[in-house]
Amino acid sequence: MKKIMISGVTALALFTGGIVGWGAIGNSVQAAQATLQFKDVPSTHWAAEAINSAVEQGYFKGYADGTFKPSSPVTKAEMASILGRLADQPDATTQEQNNFTDVPDWAKSGVSIAIKKGFISPSKYNGKLDAQAALQRGEMASWLTQGLTAVDPEYTQALSDVTNTVVPAKEYFTGKLASSQKNAVAVALGTGLMSVANDKTFGTDRTTTRAEVAVLIARYASVAKTKPADFQGLNELREVGLTGTNLSVIAPKYKKAGQEKFSESYDYSKVTGDFAKVRNQELVTKTNYADIKVKNWIVVNPYVEGDARSIYFPTFVDEKNKPLRGAYYSFAEFEMNIKNSMNQLQGGSLIQAVAMNPVISPSSKAVSDYSVPHINDLLGAKGVFIVKNPVYWGKGLLHFDNELNPEVFLTLKDGTIYRVRPN
Repeated sequence: MKKIMISGVTALALFTGGIVGWGAIGNSVQAAQATLQFKDVPSTHWAAEAINSAVEQGYFKGYADGTFKPSSPVTKAEMASILGRLADQPDATTQEQNNFTDVPDWAKSGVSIAIKKGFISPSKYNGKLDAQAALQRGEMASWLTQGLTAVDPEYTQALSDVTNTVVPAKEYFTGKLASSQKNAVAVALGTGLMSVANDKTFGTDRTTTRAEVAVLIARYASVAKTKPADFQGLNELREVGLTGTNLSVIAPKYKKAGQEKFSESYDYSKVTGDFAKVRNQELVTKTNYADIKVKNWIVVNPYVEGDARSIYFPTFVDEKNKPLRGAYYSFAEFEMNIKNSMNQLQGGSLIQAVAMNPVISPSSKAVSDYSVPHINDLLGAKGVFIVKNPVYWGKGLLHFDNELNPEVFLTLKDGTIYRVRPN
C-alpha cells in the first residue's frame, strides 16, 4: 500500500467514514466522474480509479481547496491508521503490545489495531515508531507482507523461502538492498503488490504518496484473497531462494536424467536433479585456470507473455530478441577463484555447458538498466581478468531440440553429478 497525508487536527476529518473491507475499485467511468471533483486529479491521472475507490470507501477525503494532493507523502501514523481499518484483515496469531512512545493521540488507536492485525511488529523497533516521519517503500513492503502472514500462514513460509533469492530490482544487483528488507521486497514483487520504478529500482528509501496508497489498498485486497502458490513470480523467487534456480517453474520438463542414459558401470546413486546440491559448490573443471561455482541459475521462456512470463524476464531479456529453435534463455551467476592469470576465453574453457557459458554475459539493455554484474566490467587489456575473485552473470541457452544436446551436465568435486534433460 502506499500513502496518505494527514496530521494532527485534520487527522480525524480525513479518516472519517465507516469501517471498510476489501472492496473492489469502481469502473473507469465512475472514476472519471468522481475524480473530476479534485482539480489535481484529472480522469487521465494514473491512479484516478484507485483514488475514487479509496475516497468512496472512506479512506481519504480531499482538501478544502478542492485538491486531493496525490503526490503528498504519507506518514507512518497515517498509514497505520489506514491499515487498521481493513475490516477483512484477521488478527495476527501472535499479539504484540503497542509500546510506542511517539505516536500522536489521534493515531494511537489506529496504530494499536494495525499491530493487532499483524501489519506492524513493535518488537522490531526500539520503542519508537518515528510515527510522524514519511513512510518509506522498504518499510511499507515489510508492513504489507507481514499483514499477509496473518491472512495465510503460507506467506510466512514464503517470506522465509526467499531469504537467498535473486531479487529482480536494481538495488539487489548493486548491493544496496538491505538484508532486513530483502525478503519483504521479494514477496511484494513476487505477488505484484509492489513493483520497480522506471529506473528499475524498488526505491526502499523513497517515500510513498497518497495516490500510491490508494492503489496499494486495492492491490492488497487482491493479493490477500490469493494463495501464495498461485503467483508464478513468487513461486520462482521461492524456488531460487531454496535451490538456486527457477528451472522447475519455467522449464518443468527438465528433470533428472534416467538411469538408462548411463552405462551399467556408472554409479547412478551420485546423480542428482536437485540444483540445491550444486549451488555454491566447486565444480570439476576442464582446465586448471580457476575454481568455479554457480551461485544462481535463472531460466527465461521468451515466447510467453503476461502472467506466464518469468518475473526475471524484464531483468535479463529485451523484448525484440528470441533465440532460434525454441530455446529458452539461460543465465548463470558465476563465482571464480583465479589461480594465477586468466583471460576471457580461458574462463570459457573451465566448464563446457551450453546452458551456462562463462565466456559472455547477456548484452541486453535490460541487464544494463538493472546493473547486473557483467564480465566486461572485470576485464582489462587483452581480455584478462583484473580481479582474482570475479562474480558475474553469464549467458547461455537451454535447448529442447535433441539435435542440439539439451542436457545440462555438471560434476562437483565431491563426486556429485548434476544431470538434467527434457523428458
